[in-house]
Order: sequence, then structure tokens, then C-alpha cells
Amino acid sequence: MSTTTMPRVAPRTATPPPPARTRVLGLVAQHAFTIVLAIMFLTPFVFITLTALMTDAQALSPHLWPHPFRWRNFYDVFAQTSLLRYAGNTMVYATLSTVGVLVSSIPVAYALARLRWKGRQAALIVVLAAMMLPAQVTVVPQYVMFAKLHWVGHLAPLIVPNFFGDAFSIFLLRQFFLTIPQEYSDSARVDGASEWRILTSIIVPLARPAIAAVALFSFLFAWNDFFGPLLYVGENSKSWTLSVALANFRSLYHVQWNLTMAATLLFMLPVVALFFAAQKAFVEGVTLTGVKG
Repeated sequence: MSTTTMPRVAPRTATPPPPARTRVLGLVAQHAFTIVLAIMFLTPFVFITLTALMTDAQALSPHLWPHPFRWRNFYDVFAQTSLLRYAGNTMVYATLSTVGVLVSSIPVAYALARLRWKGRQAALIVVLAAMMLPAQVTVVPQYVMFAKLHWVGHLAPLIVPNFFGDAFSIFLLRQFFLTIPQEYSDSARVDGASEWRILTSIIVPLARPAIAAVALFSFLFAWNDFFGPLLYVGENSKSWTLSVALANFRSLYHVQWNLTMAATLLFMLPVVALFFAAQKAFVEGVTLTGVKG
């Protein structure tokens, strides 16, 4: 009786993982273009931060690194200007404008996206036309109207128009509402829900990413707005926003670049923090809008 012997198979040896340095270099090479873009965008912010920590003489010198670090610049900004008042004015303007945009735009976007009524397409064309209309076209009649109402010099001309809808926000929300399945609304109607109940109980909770994106867009626009506050409250220093105050700060204090950069940094920090806090909802809302026309 013959026996056959099976050939021995050499055990496979696991391939050792590449060294950490090789992995890092591979990631750098893979994302080189993104890293270059990030450096380009971060360089001005780094320059502003370093200049804000310099003395006045150092800010005008070719040195890029502050020596010593002068943290007192931030205190001097508060001491030399009414920064808290300007920040409060800006917060009131940005917050109430955002509330106005959401309150007025959400029902209009719902009507354009979910309801069937005569003239809906014509109304949508009007909204799209308003998006393409430059703000400078309507600024003169608006200024005359607010001057007759004696609102010039106050924040009212900046806040009240937002309660009458925003074309871009309406279009953005409409595009998101179109992606929500119609069956949800039909089931609620069968149960006897009104259109207002469907909007507040079904559509709005499902559209939170888009609403968050619209709110962030509106808040950032109002916070950074310079033209509107300069036009309506430029002559009343008590109603200045941070953007107008920052422009006047540079001229009032003989271009002290270290203090100007410190004020600029304080102006930027709230919106940067807000963006990173709401980044996930913002990206999701912008990504999901426009999926269905």
C-alpha cells in the first residue's frame, strides 16, 4: 500500500506595514494640492494674528514674529473704542435679520415647492428675477422711503426688509423642500392636518439642514455687511456696527496697524467660531439642496 505525501506549503508571511514616515509622506503627496490651498487661505489669518500681538513699531518693521508678544493690544481696543456697543448693534442686526429671513422665507418656499396653485411658476420667475437684480438698483428708492419714515440713523432699515423675504433663501429652501417625499404630506392630509400643521410638524423638522444653512448665510451676511450700515447709520456713531466701526477705527487712530489687526481679529472670531460649530449642518444643507429641480 503506497502512501502519498503532500508537499509542504511554506507559511505566508504578512507584509509589514510601511513605516510611519512613509505613510505621512504618502498622505502629503496625495493631498498636496489641498494642503497648498489651505496654506494660501490661512496665511492672511496668521499674518493678522501675529501683527495683532506686535507693538506699533514692530508692526511697521520687516519682522514677522512679535518680540515680545503684546497681549495688551486687545485691552487697548476695548479701552479706546466702544467695541461692546458696536458688537451689540451687530448682534442685534444679524440675529433679527436671520429671524426675519427664516420667518418670511420658509412659508413662501413651502408654497412654491409643495402646493399647487395658479400662478406658481410666475411667482417663481419673480423670485429668480429678484435674485439677479443688483442691490444697487433699489437702494435709492429704499433710502428715500426710509428717510420719509425717519428711520435713517437707526438699525430699522437694515432689519425690517428681511421680514419680507429673501429671494436666495426662498430658492434654496424650495430646492430642499422638493427633495422631501410627497407621501409624508399626503399621509398628514389624510389624517386631517392643515397645510400649516404639515409645514411646522413635518417639513420644517425634515429640512433642518437647509434651514441651518440659510440661517448661517443670513447671519454671516449681516455680520459682515458694510454697505448697508454705512448707508443708513454711518452718521450716527451710536448705531454703528462692527464693520463700520472698524473702518473708522483705522482712520481715527492714525493707522496703528497692531490695534487695527487686533480689532479685526476680534471682529472675525465670532463668525469663525459659529461656522465651525454649525459646519456639519451647513455643508449638509448646501449639498442636499438643488438635487431636484
